[in-house]
Amino acid sequence: MAYWLIKSEPGAWSWEDHLKKGVEPWHGVRNYQAANNMKAMKIGDRAFFYHSVQEKQIVGIVEVCRLYYPDHTDATGRFGMVDFKAVKAVEKPVTLADIKATPALQDMALVKQSRLSVCPVTDKEWKTILKMSGTKL
Repeated sequence: MAYWLIKSEPGAWSWEDHLKKGVEPWHGVRNYQAANNMKAMKIGDRAFFYHSVQEKQIVGIVEVCRLYYPDHTDATGRFGMVDFKAVKAVEKPVTLADIKATPALQDMALVKQSRLSVCPVTDKEWKTILKMSGTKL
């Protein structure tokens, strides 16, 4: 299993929105590196759901339930999407400030490539953030 982090502006699509839907396509990604990350995802991979912009914090966990397929919102046909199902909210949100203050997370893609909307997360980073959030899976 691989781990990821996906970002969303809560005003456009929030964790609460995702919880209500249960399963939802992750569409609208127009960055090639983020798209390549989605192409690398496998069924059962998990991702942190991150509220960007004002909040800047990890708020939930989702799981890949449909592999990369064409994004119906992309008129060019270049980009695709994956479907994520909501797994659970984290017990305590983990802020970007908390992540930046944690030595074990200094090389995290979220820190190094702050504009990337779909990023890989290492096993060590995943476990560290779960511990910080008090979340058990």
